[in-house]
Amino acid sequence: MKIIVGGAGNVGKSIVSYLSRGNNDIVVIDEDERLLNEVAKEWDVMPLLGSVAHPDILQKAEAAKSDLLIAATDSDEVNMIACQAAYSLFNIYRKVARISARVYHKAAWGGLFGDHDIPVDLAFSPDYEIALTIKRVLQYPGMSSVYPFAGKKLSLLSFRCPKKCPLLQIPLNHLERADPDLNIAVVNIIRNGKGFIPNNDDTFHAGDEINLLALTEEIEDVIHSFGLERKDNERIIIFGGNQIVEYLAESMEDDDSIMSCRIIDEDPRSAALLATRLNNTAVFNGSIMSDAVLTEAGIADADAAVSITNDDKDNIIAAMIARKNGVESTFALVNSRSMNTQMINVGDNVLIDRTTITISSILKELRKVRLNNAYTLGLSGEVWEIVIDENSPLIGSTFEQLKLPLESKICALVRKGEVVLSPASNTHIEEGDILMFFVAPLSIRRAEKIFA
Repeated sequence: MKIIVGGAGNVGKSIVSYLSRGNNDIVVIDEDERLLNEVAKEWDVMPLLGSVAHPDILQKAEAAKSDLLIAATDSDEVNMIACQAAYSLFNIYRKVARISARVYHKAAWGGLFGDHDIPVDLAFSPDYEIALTIKRVLQYPGMSSVYPFAGKKLSLLSFRCPKKCPLLQIPLNHLERADPDLNIAVVNIIRNGKGFIPNNDDTFHAGDEINLLALTEEIEDVIHSFGLERKDNERIIIFGGNQIVEYLAESMEDDDSIMSCRIIDEDPRSAALLATRLNNTAVFNGSIMSDAVLTEAGIADADAAVSITNDDKDNIIAAMIARKNGVESTFALVNSRSMNTQMINVGDNVLIDRTTITISSILKELRKVRLNNAYTLGLSGEVWEIVIDENSPLIGSTFEQLKLPLESKICALVRKGEVVLSPASNTHIEEGDILMFFVAPLSIRRAEKIFA
């Protein structure tokens, strides 16, 4: 696939780092030569200096031969103009734009985007998606990720298996006998850095990163069964002063289960701005490393600390300091994939991976399958939500007859509103079925051909 990425900042880098793993021909456009050089040194891409909204630059990028444009600069307006130029002048079929300003996402302006208006096929806001992700994991202490599927009927849960997990060394086909209340479909397990789809006789090990599907209404049961219980996150401290912080704090103010939310921001200007925009959130201006500032902000009473500055090292250190001060649940935003792999699980902090969240928000536009929803599990694979429409040639086939790749699995089926976890291989596909499907990276192309 030939793809043009506009923007070489954090968002653009996240996108390029993921796309470069596949067989993609990628052009990266940015007006900052330093950022372009950084991207070109790390990934096999063609750097192009200039604005992605300028027709002459798009022409140099061979836009007329491109399959997809992802406009991800820091300017919403530049991104929208880039999509317009790509559509009107070069007939690029799919166009994705980073749109950060909340006003563009309001339902009242829902008709703004479309082929006869501003031709954006998907408008996404990474900052908002990151805030939403953090909000979900704060809601369920013990989880490192919670992602909704099938109209929120199902949730994809990710967590690290604790040493005192009651289900250790129990074969998966005996879980129902050991814990009759546990109703899950294990998607995959990451052990010692390697992901695999477990067999019925496989067991959970302490330290495993487990990805599974469960009914959203039964998440608390999963937390109990795996021994992940922690006290509720009612008092929150946030480190940073960017757009993500504002989104997250606003959501906390609307949540009756949150008793207090406090922000520590080193930048006096952004701290002052946050103080004027937020109604019930205390904002402190000072160093996140200062004992005096931490004490004033009430670090000793906090249930959770979230560090989401633009610097990965500051985020890791701030989370570790919070842990040292007795905070049980600590979260750190990781902007760089290299930092994520090097610092994984430092001090038992939950790492919020910008790349995973950014890619997940646009993943359905990257695949040659009509997807309702999709989520990436990083290097181990992707989870797709596939709807079987009336024209699908798969209707009437059994799951076994699809001849799916070995490194893939239909994890759940939603039929007429009813959820079936781990459906049998002899299940026949019907019109209107919703499939939750896991596929490893090397099997994606094969899976696309089956479900295209």
